[in-house]
Amino acid sequence: MDTTTAFAAYRNEALAAIAAATDEQQLEEVRIQFLGKKKGRLKDLQSLVGKATPEERPVVGQKFNEAKENVSSALDTRKSELSSPKAALNAIDVTLPGEPCKLGHTHPLTQTIEEFKEIMGRLGFAVMEGPEIEDERHNFEALNIPLEHPARDPLDNFYLSVAEAATGGPILLRSQTSTVQIRVMEKTKPPIRIVSLGRVYRPDTIDPTHHCMFHQMEGLMIGEDVNMAHLKTTLRMFAKAYLGEGTEVRFRTSFFPFTEPSVEVDMLWDGNWMEIGGAGMVDPNVLTSVGYDPEEVSGFAFGLGIERFCMKRHNVTDIRRFTENDLRFLQQF
Repeated sequence: MDTTTAFAAYRNEALAAIAAATDEQQLEEVRIQFLGKKKGRLKDLQSLVGKATPEERPVVGQKFNEAKENVSSALDTRKSELSSPKAALNAIDVTLPGEPCKLGHTHPLTQTIEEFKEIMGRLGFAVMEGPEIEDERHNFEALNIPLEHPARDPLDNFYLSVAEAATGGPILLRSQTSTVQIRVMEKTKPPIRIVSLGRVYRPDTIDPTHHCMFHQMEGLMIGEDVNMAHLKTTLRMFAKAYLGEGTEVRFRTSFFPFTEPSVEVDMLWDGNWMEIGGAGMVDPNVLTSVGYDPEEVSGFAFGLGIERFCMKRHNVTDIRRFTENDLRFLQQF
């Protein structure tokens, strides 16, 4: 085979292989086969240049370079074609059945919060929000929790290392959503009927029914002649609306600095009574701290654990399931 025929055969075979490559991996195999320096066809072709006589070598060398450049140029062009978005689209067989998209689920706690808002809205309560980083006035002082109260112990709260900009006092992650009722009463005249739902933080020991971060729904009603009967009726109506007509709720005498009288609220779950929150009539000192006259208005407040209700509804026995991000658990909702 003379050099002209060899170069032509090399070029034609290489161009055909390049055109037949359907992806970048195949194209790389073609490059190694025809342009590889160690084992490729190019090395064999180069030997023809070395065998040519001194008089023939310039012509043979020129034909060798032309063949190499033709193959290299075709390879670069095909590589650009295969890497273009259009090529990727053409590679898709639209006749094949598609793979269904995996849709996410609304977190069960978010579902519960939204349902709480809907139920309380039907009962005439507006939804209010407040900051999760609070100062001591809104988290303690305005709620009638004095400096010496155990609830203000640094070991029982998540204090932050920075100070509140306005007062220079310490700030912390709120330990209750009751802070929102103070902020609302400071800016709003009675009557008031609100709920606030959100995260609260306490350094509790984590176990199946306790966590260091959980969610509360705070309720507040202020007006003329608001009494304990209104509080109990509201909570019973709420529990039955969420859990069903057969739900049993009971109230036990308790003590909270910001309510007087105070009660613990329990519900019956699997034959056992489980605490779901605290409630009571707003303490006159709290009303006074926001500029209300306790002789003219009264009110009730309650704080309910959202996780407890969600656990009851869905038969979840461990509160930690909500924060473990186990898709096998979350996809059930």
